[in-house]
Amino acid sequence: MKRLLVFTLGLALCGTVAATAKDASAQNFLVVGGGSTTGVYYQVALNVCKIVNDKLGGQGYNCIGRPALGSVFNINAIARGLLNYGVAQSDRVWQAANGTANWKGKPQKNLRTVFSAHPETVMIVTRADTGIKSIADLKGKRVNIGNPGSGQRGNALDVLRLSGIDKDKDIKAEGLQQHEANRALVDKKIDAFFYTVGNPWGGGLEIANSTAIRMVPVNTAPIQKLVKDNSYYVMTAIPGGIYKGVDKDVPTYAVKATFVTGDKEPADQVYAVVKTIFENLDTLRGLHPAFKILNPKDMLKGLSAPMHPGAVKYYKEKGLM
Repeated sequence: MKRLLVFTLGLALCGTVAATAKDASAQNFLVVGGGSTTGVYYQVALNVCKIVNDKLGGQGYNCIGRPALGSVFNINAIARGLLNYGVAQSDRVWQAANGTANWKGKPQKNLRTVFSAHPETVMIVTRADTGIKSIADLKGKRVNIGNPGSGQRGNALDVLRLSGIDKDKDIKAEGLQQHEANRALVDKKIDAFFYTVGNPWGGGLEIANSTAIRMVPVNTAPIQKLVKDNSYYVMTAIPGGIYKGVDKDVPTYAVKATFVTGDKEPADQVYAVVKTIFENLDTLRGLHPAFKILNPKDMLKGLSAPMHPGAVKYYKEKGLM
């Protein structure tokens, strides 16, 4: 079923691009891959495109934000020419650029970063009635680790490995897409799920209003060492008071949501997109609560692959690098 979904999405993206290939302004027809429709990556894709269309539509730009299967899918789709831009976790971007993890021995030399967006916290969400209060308590439980092709799955596997939990022997691992996992937790078909997402996250707000939840700390000594050893991670906390029933800060770690593209995208087009977004940051901040903290200097941090020359040009003009 998941392979069919990937194939279908790929066909849809191909069809979108092919339908405009004959247009004289085809280089300004942009397809941006996000994530699950309930997550913040999709909001990045939608709202970047909204601003680009509002400000550059008169110049022939037509930007479409698409739901997609997450970081790994977006990076691979850019390499295959199915996406112009995508949103991906900073750790997956580093792995792709350096040929590790999903890209072992096959570094994605064409991958380019554009800017960083919001921090993405690694969450473990459970119902209050499961008795799960620590990572160790996941043993023997039915846990969603994320669909293949998502960054959250990689984070989940890291946390389990560092916690001495075998996903095949110690838990009943599920590979649901996030919107499916949300429903499954409420319906008691799973006991917990991992998710890597910005806050506040709409799906989490809905779950917390439907059932009593608990968020599990992800700050053990092995996790802290992982963060110390890898510059694309940071220790952080999920703020208390955002999700009903989660009143205190929950310590965890985070990655940066990164806007990425390929080296074949024209420099003048990337320059125009970056300039438009940075000159309309107030608008972007108002489009989703997770974007409120965005500022130009931080948006150049956590970039774990080479930066696109079109983006570099703008940042140098503005004295940001």
